[in-house]
Amino acid sequence: MTGHPTQPPHPDATPGNTPEPATPGQGTPTPTPGQGPATPPEATAPPAPDNRPTPGGALQPAATTPPAGTGTPAQQPAPGRPHTTGATPGPAAGTPAPGTATPPPPAAAGPGTPTPTPGQGKGKAATSTALGPAQLWARARGLLLALAVLLVAAVALAGLQAGDHHGRLDPRSADRDGSRALARLLEERGVTTRVVTNAEEAAAAAGPRTTLLVTDPDLLGAPQRSAIRSAIDLSGGRTLLVAPTATALAELAPAVHTKGFARRRDLDPACPLPTATTAGRAGTGDGLRYATDLPGATGCYPSDGHPTLLVLPGTTRGGDTVLLGSDQPLLNRHLAEEGNASLALQLLGSRPELVWYLPTLADMPADGPAQDKSLLELVPSGWYWALLQLFAAAALAALWRARRLGPLVTEDLPVAIRASETTEGRARLYRKAAARDRAADVLRAAARERLAALAGVPPAQAHDPAVLTAAVSARLPEPPDAATGRDVTTLLFGPTPADDAALVALADHLDALEREVRTS
Repeated sequence: MTGHPTQPPHPDATPGNTPEPATPGQGTPTPTPGQGPATPPEATAPPAPDNRPTPGGALQPAATTPPAGTGTPAQQPAPGRPHTTGATPGPAAGTPAPGTATPPPPAAAGPGTPTPTPGQGKGKAATSTALGPAQLWARARGLLLALAVLLVAAVALAGLQAGDHHGRLDPRSADRDGSRALARLLEERGVTTRVVTNAEEAAAAAGPRTTLLVTDPDLLGAPQRSAIRSAIDLSGGRTLLVAPTATALAELAPAVHTKGFARRRDLDPACPLPTATTAGRAGTGDGLRYATDLPGATGCYPSDGHPTLLVLPGTTRGGDTVLLGSDQPLLNRHLAEEGNASLALQLLGSRPELVWYLPTLADMPADGPAQDKSLLELVPSGWYWALLQLFAAAALAALWRARRLGPLVTEDLPVAIRASETTEGRARLYRKAAARDRAADVLRAAARERLAALAGVPPAQAHDPAVLTAAVSARLPEPPDAATGRDVTTLLFGPTPADDAALVALADHLDALEREVRTS
């Protein structure tokens, strides 16, 4: 045996060295769920042939059959499986142990599945929040359709109403508050009706053969009232004023005063005026009442002793002025009631021509009475009640919510801000304001305080150049050098840096100086 290398016995060629069956815990790897199957070292390659030198010096291949007496031929080791002889083969490598759940295979990526890209998340397609034209149209088409419908309806109504008249006491209006029925009746009796909307035109048309009807005397300005007053005095015809108040009466009929409103609508004539006695009971009682001391005046349809129809004699022969406290007898909806039609026809049909004056805002001058009214006076009274209701609703809603939620409770919450955020914020403020002097002062003051503590200088003398410079220089391993930025006096008490780069260099030199003093 001397002179030959000793080789380890081959497991297949040496009897008695047959390896024992692998058991868990003795070299056989057991797959662990979630960690993949374990592969034994022998599964990576088949066993290498054993070429041992023989006593004659020739190489002899390893035996592949067991020696006599073993009884069964040796089994070839399968790839990926440990070689055992005379033992029941264990589970193959990569096969889970009995009782272990087999993990499902990974799903194959189908067509259209996004492939994850390293560093770009899970591979989901990028999405955009910008709305395209189709989405904008889908959102806005409802509103646009509603606006289009409203526009078409408005145009249609304007076209249908073009040329129609719907004003109160308008002889061309067939509405309930119009006077078209009365105008038709007057036309049947031979009375010519002429509608005017200008005071000067109305005054010019007045004459002995005309009746001038002023439907709204209170809407007249001073020039308009003056023109109508001239027509009353000089025309020699009849002028009928519908429900004039004290403002209009002050110039158109100075001798007449108002006495409030009547309490009943239908009143009896109670006067010798033929027009009233012929008409009989009429609806003049829901308007104003008048009183006058003018001789020759005739009052009819009284309510509580004051007439609602007053006829004043004119200054010229044949002329007169009629004050009608209510416009109800002239309206379409009340014309057929009681003696309203007869009274209206007699008052307006006594002359062959009727000038129907409808005052408008366009006829008022710039110095008219409307200019004297404030904005609150022009607001309709109903709006005040609406605002009051809104305030009441808001107050009730506030009480309801306050009772439900209870009083406000304050809670003191700690505010924690990182030191780096505070430092960066102050640095941005300094940079935005270009306050290099202030920033340098803060850096040097903080460095002087820290260096004073390291060098043993009292805090009261931390900002004394002579004391602090000597103490710091004594702690430096090398003498100060102004050329390299190690001049202690310049660093701690020097001038303001010229630019941002010099300010950054100052901060670096201060840090280096403090580090040298700390480590010395």
